[in-house]
Amino acid sequence: MVTIKCKNTTFPDIQAILFDKNGTLEDSEVYLRSLAQKATRLIDAQIPGIGEPLLMAFGINGNTLDPAGIVSVASRRETEVAAAAYIAETGRGWFESLKIARQALDEAETYVNQTPSPMFVGSLEVLKYLREGGLKLGILSAATSQEVSDFVNNHQLSNYIQLQMGVDEGPSKPDPILFLQACQALGVEPSATLMVGDSVGDMQMARDAKAAGSIGITWIGKSDHVRGADVVINRLDEIQIVENK
Repeated sequence: MVTIKCKNTTFPDIQAILFDKNGTLEDSEVYLRSLAQKATRLIDAQIPGIGEPLLMAFGINGNTLDPAGIVSVASRRETEVAAAAYIAETGRGWFESLKIARQALDEAETYVNQTPSPMFVGSLEVLKYLREGGLKLGILSAATSQEVSDFVNNHQLSNYIQLQMGVDEGPSKPDPILFLQACQALGVEPSATLMVGDSVGDMQMARDAKAAGSIGITWIGKSDHVRGADVVINRLDEIQIVENK
């Protein structure tokens, strides 16, 4: 059991910490923005005029990515459905709309996946520090399982991360079942597990799963994106071990 302290908030008897990936460990803004822009161009080429409202729905305003927008926090499946809904508004059938959205996102992913997104500076050191402190660590992301696996492999995190969990089919954040499943896989109780993430959904999921607590990280300093967090930090190294039993 470990006692964790962030700023003036203390979390006693912690066994594990679950981290979101995009926007928490991984500086994925350039990737997500490029993905949304490429997918939108592909869809707009088939359905002229849909581009601008679709970009806004994705959370892209010029070259700015909304950390609370669809491509930032939704699962791949949810992103497909959201795009398909815009396509269906033009009068196309639902299955055709889903097919167009899926193909555009597939092609966009192939196009932008050439270079792995970097980790935020200092993240690797924090994972190493927490793991050596006796904590079990996992990634619980709305990204696909393959994307989580690729992230761990690209950054050689397998020595620190005991659980790699993404969303393919089925529930997505903020459904607490994801947190409960992750805890079960790690062999820990939710009440002894912290959630670290950059979205309201991460905080709500942890709260509904009766987690030990939630730590909201906002590298860009916008705490409204992590409303509901027990404590808000701006750097991962603000997570400190103060006691190890």
